[in-house]
Amino acid sequence: MHKRKSRSLIAHTMSRRSARVTLQPRDENAPAEKGKVARKRKSECSKRKAPLSAKKHSYEIQNRWAQGAVSPCILIETPCKDEEVTSNLSGFKQYRFKNLFIKAPSLPCLSWASSEDVWVNMLSKELKYVHDRSLMERHPALQPKMRSILLDWLLEVSEVYTLHRETFYLAQDFFDRFMLTQVDVQKNRLQLIGITSLFIAAKMEEIYAPKLHDFAYVTDGACDEEEILEMELIILKALNWDLCPETVISWLKLYIQVASLKDDINFLIPQFSQETFVQISQLLDLCILDINSLKYHYGILAAVAFCHFTSFEAVERVSGLTWDTLGDCFTWMSPFMKAACECPVQLKEFKKIAPEDRHNIQTHVDYLLMLGNVQQKQTSTPQLSPIPAGGILTPPKSTEKGVSP
Repeated sequence: MHKRKSRSLIAHTMSRRSARVTLQPRDENAPAEKGKVARKRKSECSKRKAPLSAKKHSYEIQNRWAQGAVSPCILIETPCKDEEVTSNLSGFKQYRFKNLFIKAPSLPCLSWASSEDVWVNMLSKELKYVHDRSLMERHPALQPKMRSILLDWLLEVSEVYTLHRETFYLAQDFFDRFMLTQVDVQKNRLQLIGITSLFIAAKMEEIYAPKLHDFAYVTDGACDEEEILEMELIILKALNWDLCPETVISWLKLYIQVASLKDDINFLIPQFSQETFVQISQLLDLCILDINSLKYHYGILAAVAFCHFTSFEAVERVSGLTWDTLGDCFTWMSPFMKAACECPVQLKEFKKIAPEDRHNIQTHVDYLLMLGNVQQKQTSTPQLSPIPAGGILTPPKSTEKGVSP
């Protein structure tokens, strides 16, 4: 064993020496070696040019601000000119990318990354990960209420297995983006797609994710383990393995942390009130059940929900968004806020969950009843100004899974 290690070490040393020798002047054999090096460099250049056709969209940041001024962080979309790539985007014909001209918020200086790079990377994901409220138009057999029932059930599953809020919102994003790539999905496949999306999200986010048989068990025999594994591969291929979006809850964490941050405090340590975070999260849970929430970017949804509990000035400071951008979403969310205030949520205790992490665990209330109340209140006059505002799992029976609302 020692001889093998010594031989490999000698070989590695000789290779390093030979690499250094190639940089020295050559003798009469130099022309032949030079030809090999030239051919090698030419092949390397061709490899560098190859990946250009694989990119769907690219974005560049332009410096359009004075020296020392605040960066507006302008994202400019580069149109895709590749016909092959364009044909692969046929499922997103109805979606139109929008350039985001957003003033950079007051992010603190980070020791582990550039604040500007972090902000621009989050904005870039808003453009990369496409979601659209018109997804149900691609599936004539489905109704928007079916999506609401499915997501409400996933919220219940997440609480029973003490999954994090980020896990649920990843599953919601996977489900909505997958449905946007498909055509004519039948209602008896919805539960399989939903539980598989949660299965993928748990493996992405949780340290100790539930086992495969746990996800099959909560479907009450509707989905077995083999079906979940098969659907997992289908979803991953349809999403092109793009599994790292900035979810609604990740945007909320950023906004509320920046608003609560004090000087000389580690940015990664939460400084906000757990109770306030849970109340805003409940509002977002209710909103995400409505398919019209997909009309807005995740960052806008989180900013408007935060605005309902603070003030527009605070939201503008932490998000860089203007009222022209938030106004329409604020009007749409106002009935949801009224319904959430009628059923305030409390911070829950969970076994084996540290007290400082309990606000991150997904909770569930009767969101479907609240959503019904919202639909009634949407007929009344909405609020037009940013005024501050202050168990046991029961999976659906097999006979009820295919019943249309």
